[in-house]
Amino acid sequence: MLEEIRKGIYRLAVRFPRGKEKTNCYLIEGKSGYTVVDTGIYSESAIQTWKDVMDSGIHVEKVVLTHVHQDHIGLAAWFQRETGVPVIISEQGYQVMKKLRSAANIERLNHILPKHGGPRLKSDAMKDDSFIYDLEPDQLFSEGESLRLGDEEYEAIWTPGHAPDHFCFYNRERQLMIAGDHILKKISPVIGLWEGEEGNPLKDYYRSLDLIEPYQVVLALPGHGEMIENFRERVRETKRKHDQRLDQVLSLVQDKPVTAGEVCRKIYGEGSFPSMTSMFMASLTRLIYLEEEGRLQRSEVDGVYHFRIAESEEN
Repeated sequence: MLEEIRKGIYRLAVRFPRGKEKTNCYLIEGKSGYTVVDTGIYSESAIQTWKDVMDSGIHVEKVVLTHVHQDHIGLAAWFQRETGVPVIISEQGYQVMKKLRSAANIERLNHILPKHGGPRLKSDAMKDDSFIYDLEPDQLFSEGESLRLGDEEYEAIWTPGHAPDHFCFYNRERQLMIAGDHILKKISPVIGLWEGEEGNPLKDYYRSLDLIEPYQVVLALPGHGEMIENFRERVRETKRKHDQRLDQVLSLVQDKPVTAGEVCRKIYGEGSFPSMTSMFMASLTRLIYLEEEGRLQRSEVDGVYHFRIAESEEN
């Protein structure tokens, strides 16, 4: 069940219910017990997985979160209430949590999707998981702070983009980076507007890639997929992939104004929502990024936003 990644550091893959996806949760050994980094998504099967781990003799000292997306914070409240384990969250994560308590996923998505050429989702399209944010953290941390995970010190590095509250944790002595969803081995994390508020998270993501690239890393521990050994090259490759997608989006806007929904369908094909929501978000955040860069401009037609090549680009 537990895979030892490095001495005293173990990975537990917590599967999604009824799916092949899973979240990498890490257990870091210390004299007072194990620090758990991320919990996996909320489900009865995930709860049973953690019960089996603790029944095997594992004592969890505390839970620390890289960010508060559902598949990382999902069981934090369960740990706190059912086992008395303290939960430690970033100050940014706490602010996001408070927003997510007040509205279900469906409401947040319906604030964004229709305005950008997507469908309005029906009330039963997605499960309401706002209850997982119904907890008060036992401790908050901030950017640059040193956190004790197990018995070792890790630097908290704020890396917004995939999530506004995303943090990586770096151990300088071991040259280990707990990367969360910031860098993955084979795919790029989705950059979206999951809180239902417009911003430019792709710009944040590029900045966070630049911030993390210089770190000396012999092994990165991601939130999904396999471990990353060529960390710096993977960061650079991720940048290149995003650059290529931006060029692709620009090529789709040459002939006429388009919505994010139209760009999504041209790149990823036809599909049903909510399964296409991640692809829609990726398309939308690229358009917003290019707009802020001055390469696209938007107009509103019948309450829906369209993007076209900026006049400066045409000249």
